[in-house]
Amino acid sequence: MMIIFPAIDILDGNCVRLIQGDYNQESIYGDSPVAMAQKWEQLGAQYIHIVDLNGAKSGESINKDIIHDIAQTVNVPVQVGGGIRTLETIKGYVDSGVSRVIIGTAAITDKEFLREAVKTYGDKVAVSVDARNGYVATDGWTDTSDVKATDLLKELEAIGVKTIVYTDIAKDGMLQGPNLEEQRAINEATSIDVIASGGVTTKEDVDSLRELNVYGAIIGKALYDGKLDFSDVVGGN
Repeated sequence: MMIIFPAIDILDGNCVRLIQGDYNQESIYGDSPVAMAQKWEQLGAQYIHIVDLNGAKSGESINKDIIHDIAQTVNVPVQVGGGIRTLETIKGYVDSGVSRVIIGTAAITDKEFLREAVKTYGDKVAVSVDARNGYVATDGWTDTSDVKATDLLKELEAIGVKTIVYTDIAKDGMLQGPNLEEQRAINEATSIDVIASGGVTTKEDVDSLRELNVYGAIIGKALYDGKLDFSDVVGGN
């Protein structure tokens, strides 16, 4: 059964959404990420996805206190990404009740750190693979590398990573549907659990991802803009 992850993106303490990761194109949806997390839990969320956007940009866990509060307040598991670049940061999140931490840029630029993190925290560590036209992007999507996403997956498997969040940047926040071909190719290329992210807009998008047998799907902007009703997609197989 595919898990639907409602996304809470935190910037300067507010719950926001960006378009294609552009910090100049933000919409603020509320000043209490904790209340937002409680809302998604009440609507039936099995798992909540949180991004520290300040952290993604600066490498510092600016909003960690708010994220700790969310983990302590809701009764469903929480996964967190954005600026997680040290074992100390991971420990802080895990100790505060976060179920899974998502390493982004550092997983690509510092394989030794990733190995240590996986060795220490096992399946509590996931990796965010953000791609543009099949190539990995880093540093809050400002840079595109010459590393193919499929090649990176082989490395991650060898290190022992159990879960990835795969985002097609071109689709993110655009409300145009996910890149199903890309998501299928990634899911079939690896034994790692794949959480699809980027562009999930309609119930049909969710159904299409379910048919690909991905482990999970993250939904953000479509929920906040009212394009998609969470209760319509949270059930199903």
